[in-house]
Amino acid sequence: MEYSMTTQFMMELIGTLVLVLFGDGVCACVTLNKSKGQNAGWIVITIAWGLAVCMGVLVAGPYTGAHLNPAVSIGLAVAGLFPWASVPAYCAAQMIGGFLGGLLVYLFYKNHYDAHEDEAAKLGTFCTAPAIRNTPMNLLSEIIATIMLVIIIISFGVKGNTYNPDTHAFGLAALGPIPVTLLIIALGMSLGGTTGYAMNPARDLSPRIAHAVCMKGSNDWGYSWVPVVGPIIGGVIAGFLGIYLRAL
Repeated sequence: MEYSMTTQFMMELIGTLVLVLFGDGVCACVTLNKSKGQNAGWIVITIAWGLAVCMGVLVAGPYTGAHLNPAVSIGLAVAGLFPWASVPAYCAAQMIGGFLGGLLVYLFYKNHYDAHEDEAAKLGTFCTAPAIRNTPMNLLSEIIATIMLVIIIISFGVKGNTYNPDTHAFGLAALGPIPVTLLIIALGMSLGGTTGYAMNPARDLSPRIAHAVCMKGSNDWGYSWVPVVGPIIGGVIAGFLGIYLRAL
């Protein structure tokens, strides 16, 4: 069924909101003082981020395919799997959804933000920051991680990973949001240690803006372009690689 662009816009917005609410929510849960989940660790964060993406996909998937990420929309368009004319609306919806998700995290954990004095740690519940600040390497980390994200998403649709009506064989991609959940968990555990694996401007810049609206303290604008430009470059590269995969 072909849904109107208004419906697609709203579902991308809501799906991204859900993604950020659950994803930044676990960061707040693990970080903030007096939270029952404080100090639960990186494993909890990576698993919860995978589940956050799963929840967003379940909401938006039937209507839009659940890109939930400008880098994914752009990468799929480069690969010829998504119309360029729809990219601006999808990206706008994703950015708005990410901002609203950040606002909800702030409202939900407001008492705990008030009880936490470390401004940098509070910012880290909204957006990413490098473990070692080295801008060229931080940018490269985001590019590589996003290439892996988008090219593997594209590979979900390659013959052998999808349902084959001739043989009635089901590939892994026929399991709905489960493969992308596993992908996000794997990316976080393997490639998340350098920059926090943003891979998504709507997951980073949008909640960063929400932090600027809701809270005092630095927003680290000097770094903020890295988790925007890096994922977009990575998405474009993955899109070109996707053209090759589709031609095989």
